[in-house]
Order: sequence, then C-alpha cells, then structure tokens
Amino acid sequence: MDELELLKSKWQSQEQKFPKLTFNDIYKMLLKKSSSIVKWIFYISIGELLFWATLSFLVPDSTQDFVTEMGLDTIFLVINIIHYCVFAFFIFLFWKNHKKIQTTDSVGTLMNNILKTRQTVKYFVIYNIGTTILLMIGVNIFYYVNGDALAAAVKHNTHQYDAIPPELFLEKFLLLNIIGGAIMLALVLLFYFLVYGFLLKRLKRNYKELQKMEM
Repeated sequence: MDELELLKSKWQSQEQKFPKLTFNDIYKMLLKKSSSIVKWIFYISIGELLFWATLSFLVPDSTQDFVTEMGLDTIFLVINIIHYCVFAFFIFLFWKNHKKIQTTDSVGTLMNNILKTRQTVKYFVIYNIGTTILLMIGVNIFYYVNGDALAAAVKHNTHQYDAIPPELFLEKFLLLNIIGGAIMLALVLLFYFLVYGFLLKRLKRNYKELQKMEM
C-alpha cells in the first residue's frame, strides 16, 4: 500500500470518530460568523466616529484662533457637520446590514448580504480617504492664495516659524503642512488596511464557503 492510500485509510478510520456536519450545521456556522464580523464593523465605525469627535475637542486654543483669523471657522464647521452626517449614515448602513444578515434564511440571500456589506465598507473607506485628500488639497491651495494673511495669522498665534526668513515662510509652511497631512493619511490608511481589511477578508472567506455549498 503506497503512502497516499495509507493516509486515506487512516482518515477514513478516524472519520467515524467525529460527528458529520450537515448542510444546515455549516450554514448556521457561516451565518453566525458573518453576523459577528458585520457587528464588529458596526462597533468599530462607531468607535472611529467617537474618536474623531473627541479629538476635535482637544484642539489647542491657538489652533482655533488661527482658523478663525484665517476665516475658515465657518467653512470647517459646515464641512464637519456634513462629514458627521455622512459618517452617521454609513454607521446606519452597517447596522442595517447586520440586522439583515441576522435574519437571513437562505444561502443565496446571505451571499448577497455579504456582498452588500463588503461594498458598503469599500465605499466608506473611499469616502473617508477621498474627503481627507480633497480637504488637504483645498486647504493648502487656500493657504497659498492667501499667503500674506497666513503669515500674519501664524506669527500672531505661534512662534514656531520666527526663525524662518519671510521669503521662505510660505514654502516651508506648506511643505510641513503637506508632510504632516501625508503622515496622518498614511496612519488612517494603515488603520483601514489592518482593521477593515482583515474583517473584509474574513467575509470573503465566508462567501467562498457559501459558494461551495451552492454547487
């Protein structure tokens, strides 16, 4: 008897020792796992919203004064209101997806709900990254166009740039602002990749298992 046949015989002899899972058993397991993953997506999105909201209250007074002096306070307020409304809408979609998966009663419907959840998460990530990039570009263009007002506001609210010659101020300020924004964006991307990316991979794995069940 060759090695392959030996392994097969051992497996067959051991197979009887373990209970065989039925179609419904496997489906219930995948349903429970998928529901748990979507629940975590919902909880993490709430945590993310609370994190950014808390961070906004920790902004130093000097930064608030700088924003006001530049005439950006109203614009930022409107942007934040819109952003939090969209963010809350995505959280509602995650909650809705979780409820749908919880009450799913067929393989096909569960597969469809998993696809919808994955798509919602992808749109959520694209929205957050996209708005962050657009805001960075818009703010830096505004600073560039209003260079004199920027220099006066920075000088009035901080002394970090006192040693920089006036003719080099705008270039240095924008460069540091872009580098700081790029670092923040990289950290957000890393967070999304590690957290949401991991959860989406698990959902994809469940989807593939369901596909096998439908064959």
